[in-house]
Amino acid sequence: MAKLNLSLAVGPYDRTRALIDGSVQIDGVKAAGMTLSPEEIFFRAFRHAEFDICELSLSSFTVKTAQGNCPYVGVPAFVSRAFRHTSIWVRTDRIKTPADLKGKKVGVPEYQLTANVWARAILEDDYGVKPSDIHWVRGGIEDADRPEKISIKLPPDVRLEDAPAGKSISRLLAEGAIDGFIAPRPPSLPKDTPNVGWLFPDPTAAAKDYFKRTGVFPIMHLVGVRRTLAEQHPWLPGAVFKAFEQSKKAALDLLSDTSATKVTLPFVEERLAEARALMGEDFWSYGVDANRATLTTFLKHHHAQGLAPRLLTPEELFHPGTLETFKL
Repeated sequence: MAKLNLSLAVGPYDRTRALIDGSVQIDGVKAAGMTLSPEEIFFRAFRHAEFDICELSLSSFTVKTAQGNCPYVGVPAFVSRAFRHTSIWVRTDRIKTPADLKGKKVGVPEYQLTANVWARAILEDDYGVKPSDIHWVRGGIEDADRPEKISIKLPPDVRLEDAPAGKSISRLLAEGAIDGFIAPRPPSLPKDTPNVGWLFPDPTAAAKDYFKRTGVFPIMHLVGVRRTLAEQHPWLPGAVFKAFEQSKKAALDLLSDTSATKVTLPFVEERLAEARALMGEDFWSYGVDANRATLTTFLKHHHAQGLAPRLLTPEELFHPGTLETFKL
């Protein structure tokens, strides 16, 4: 059988490197791999379905799946995960605690971004600050004209307005025109901009406490396979899942080899031991069963925040061929 010639678009991560350099291959596939920023991949995927296999925003994918018009089927290889306590920035001269955000203006690059769903979930579950308690202002982090990549319809009690013409949310935060900022990237500010900082002064401690209480390690991105391809080749999503698992294992094997550190950062060995002590040996797990609590929490908040028109189950996100694997 001839191999399928397919495009593959993912971020430049250690856990995807083996797929990009070809040391791990997808069974039955000759992949034309490219590494792009998540923002570019998502825009091109959800606007024009340009890629055969690609990294996808969990939030955007959930919106489109719940609407019944998603061009991709899901593979539970979670190539991006992050505790989003570092994503909430505030004017420190007026916001001292999460409760202080009630009634205040908070900028977002897109309301439905996965990082923002998780940040709002943290604020509501742990501090009683609901999405309807905040006045949301949408604008680009750097480009004032950034649009929402997919259409959304929010609940009537959620206030969302566009930033003033020509003003990014970073600039609005620096000027004090908004009180907070939530995004996957930090605000783009001049060095030493006064009175701007994290809402949580020690976000690592806050994230560790969150994990100890909930067992949730937030998922940002999954992998998608073009739906028409999966329908034509039902073996393909399972093969993609297998390859992404192998690529992640290769990255972790290298990370664990401390004879010469593979990351340009000191104390990697210590941080790896800390992560495993807190979160277990497979701290960056793939698959539905290992991530059921995280997925269920996300889907509950995603629906409650008015993004998905119905509450999905984790299984509805992923191709059946990825829900179980063979065992020897």
